[in-house]
Amino acid sequence: MVQSSGVPVVSALYRYPVKGFTPEERDELVVQADGRIAGDRVLAFRFADAVEPEDADGLESWPKSRGLALMDFPALARVALTFDSGERRLRLSVDGSVLAEAALDDAGRRELEKAITAFVQESGDARRLDREGVLPLRLVGDGATSRFQDRARGYVSLHGEASVAKVDAAVPAPVDSRRFRSNIVIAGVPPWDELAWRGRIRIGEVAFDVQKPIGRCAAIMANPDTGERDARLLRVLTTEFDQAEPTLGILLLPAAGGGVVRVGDEVAVEG
Repeated sequence: MVQSSGVPVVSALYRYPVKGFTPEERDELVVQADGRIAGDRVLAFRFADAVEPEDADGLESWPKSRGLALMDFPALARVALTFDSGERRLRLSVDGSVLAEAALDDAGRRELEKAITAFVQESGDARRLDREGVLPLRLVGDGATSRFQDRARGYVSLHGEASVAKVDAAVPAPVDSRRFRSNIVIAGVPPWDELAWRGRIRIGEVAFDVQKPIGRCAAIMANPDTGERDARLLRVLTTEFDQAEPTLGILLLPAAGGGVVRVGDEVAVEG
């Protein structure tokens, strides 16, 4: 974690190889020209009747409500994930015990699907698998193409440490940046300051256009260590911080072709 000395800087970077599962913390991220992070959301466990994309104004869309995601399956927060992008090999474990480790061939996918299905069936989220069209779960994605973001357009997500610290101080449960699942976390700006940014910002070598604030869902209520919903953060954001809708962080798109952002990069609001 990089500490700011009066200048806004990147303090942490994350990518999420499998939609809805634990992140990889990175020293740098490659921002693609299409506005997505390389290696981010390249796989997803989808419901049986949702293995093909939907259309959203001409863009490929994979709604999180049609697959495993923290919004409806908070127990997923307990599943630690390791993805070897070179070998295309995925390992899932809980409390140090490996649930499954396999390559992304047909046999490996079936092994991973079976393991995560069994885990969810033994969790408090099991009833959500009983709906028509859910089982069997299917692991989709090639392990390389970033395509399973919450929004069809993709986007890079960012929030400030200080905003999260304000939320943490408002509730007894521990709240840190992992709950909000952003790609970029910054230090050195006042709480909520990023929500007021407009126009263009620059992070290291990459210029971004600010798109809009991030409206939050029930995923943020899941404790990232225990998988329990231990904080009613949607209500906290609207009542304690006088928000019309629960909001934390902003969405960005690269202004000119993408590039690399790194921990320690300075952040400049150009307007």
